[in-house]
Amino acid sequence: MRVSEFWLAVADEFGEAYGRVLTHDLVLGDVGGLTAVQGIAKGVRTREIWLALCRACDVPESRWYGVGQREPK
Repeated sequence: MRVSEFWLAVADEFGEAYGRVLTHDLVLGDVGGLTAVQGIAKGVRTREIWLALCRACDVPESRWYGVGQREPK
């Protein structure tokens, strides 16, 4: 998952404003106690961060995979 796909997935699932709050403020135990933004800055794989965010926010598993992918040209 590219970083741009991560941000698209966050916006699709949580909305842009709430998604930004979550990624800056929610500490994710699954990625070493970092926020999503901190994890990206430290080089944690964005797919790993996305899945940790989904688990922390009780996103149904059916929406964990394939999100953030742009439509084919």
